[in-house]
Amino acid sequence: MAKVLIIAGDYVEDYELMVPFQALQMAGHEVVAVCPDKASGDSIRTAIHDFEGDQTYSEKPGHNFVLNGDFNAVKGEQFDALLIPGGRAPEYLRLNNDVIGLVRHFADNNKPIAAVCHGAQLLAAANVIRERKISAYPACAPEVRLAGGLYADIEVTDAVTDGNIVTAPAWPAHPAWLAQFNTLLN
Repeated sequence: MAKVLIIAGDYVEDYELMVPFQALQMAGHEVVAVCPDKASGDSIRTAIHDFEGDQTYSEKPGHNFVLNGDFNAVKGEQFDALLIPGGRAPEYLRLNNDVIGLVRHFADNNKPIAAVCHGAQLLAAANVIRERKISAYPACAPEVRLAGGLYADIEVTDAVTDGNIVTAPAWPAHPAWLAQFNTLLN
């Protein structure tokens, strides 16, 4: 089974962190969740984003999530795959050079990468999606295109795999997104 790194931060989307963290463990994978400037045992806040008929998603407080890894101790070489949840965290995590370096490690070494929703912001900032079919929350489509990616405008319940990268627009795609990622892990 694979050892999967999850890079998260405060106000990560609750379902996009909690569900993959638990589901991948259920499938037998070792999963380590980290956040810059935080250590194992520290908590991050999550947010629940929902689609309620407004012009954009709504946001409500989510769970506090306890990290099980120390960001300062992780090296890309220790992991087989990377998962990037969405929410607001990718917006500021993309400003962290160590985070960008980790994303590039997985891309440069052709290791499986899963990103959902705003997670594509990290892929775009790391400049690893040129000529790749990438889905994301529709508001991130311009960033995907500006980074040279081919934005995949798919149903909110669908996911797309292009080589080693699996992406989806939002948490309703978990069944498709996690199944495609799990296929790459096995």
